[in-house]
Amino acid sequence: MENKNHFSDPETLACCQLNRVFGFDPKAGLRIIEAAGSAATVFSMSYKQKRELMGCEPPAGLDAAGLEQSAKELEDLAAKGCYFLGITADAFPTLLRDCEDPPMGLYIRSNSAPEEIFCERPYIAIVGTRDISHYGIDWCKRLTAALCLSEQMPTIVSGLALGTDIIAHKTALECGCPTIAVMATGVDAVYPKMHVFEADHIAESPGSALISDYPPGTAPVANNFLRRNRIIAGLSEATLLIESRVKGGGMVTANLAYYYNRDVYALPGKADDVRSGGCNKLIAEHKAELVLTPEDMMEKMGLYRRRGKHGLRQKPLNIPQGLFSEEEEAAIQNILKIIRASRGISKADLCVRSRLDISQITGILSFLEAEGYIITDLMGNCSAQNNIQ
Repeated sequence: MENKNHFSDPETLACCQLNRVFGFDPKAGLRIIEAAGSAATVFSMSYKQKRELMGCEPPAGLDAAGLEQSAKELEDLAAKGCYFLGITADAFPTLLRDCEDPPMGLYIRSNSAPEEIFCERPYIAIVGTRDISHYGIDWCKRLTAALCLSEQMPTIVSGLALGTDIIAHKTALECGCPTIAVMATGVDAVYPKMHVFEADHIAESPGSALISDYPPGTAPVANNFLRRNRIIAGLSEATLLIESRVKGGGMVTANLAYYYNRDVYALPGKADDVRSGGCNKLIAEHKAELVLTPEDMMEKMGLYRRRGKHGLRQKPLNIPQGLFSEEEEAAIQNILKIIRASRGISKADLCVRSRLDISQITGILSFLEAEGYIITDLMGNCSAQNNIQ
């Protein structure tokens, strides 16, 4: 992206500094901007005028020294491919601006200009638990892929966290769909660190971005994630909850979306599965639409699949010639067939259904997992992997 020296624009600088001062109370900062007429005007006022405008002692930072601090910060970020977009800018996302508590600006790390990131396309949040089940993984991939392959390709919004978030981001990228990761840290760092590769991929992909309203150097403390969730919900016209406990970050985001009068969808789960408790609760309270199939979800969202696109398909089994005997190949084929029909099946059940002993099963599972056909959890239960086509 061409460097447009965002750090030297007076209005951008003013929004950035106001965000630093009022980040944890954005409503107060927005009232000040509205009363003054612009963010830059606040910093041209005298101390007396600021005091009269606010009706109290102006907080520290609303002065030339504060602007200089923000200018230095944004200049340093520009060298790292980051910039700041103030709420008064034309390119600031309209849906987020319409919320009652939007941030006064967004730090953005992306190779794309803000006009390419926040444009006329659907923005759909996909959120859920970090402790996602095989059921959740499978459905998160299927539903995300279906959205990405719609005629009106959306931007997938999530939070870069473990579990649901990173699966949604990765599936979007694999489908060639833009995705936005809303971070609970500054854009100069990645949390969790294991997602550095995915974060770089997002920043480099057209129309995609890492965004945050937190200044550089902000640590990933617990309260930051709650504040971050309002941006995920506010940026999106619809929120899809994959799995969540009754009390969890995904539920916070879904309830915020409902409060913002946005569409909310939830994947139902077993009545006694704690990871589906939040989804089932939202559906029962009529806060979320029930999602039964990708086609059902697409119809409810008013999206239609592009012709010739089929989303997730199972990877055809390809066994290198001469590696196994015909009998062993038949056993591998059978085991994979059983796993594809029985998500989360145990090794013991595989032994019973295939009539093979545990050593044979273990060897077959090792091959299938190494080749990317299946995944196993910590208890050794097996589920099939899907591929996007």
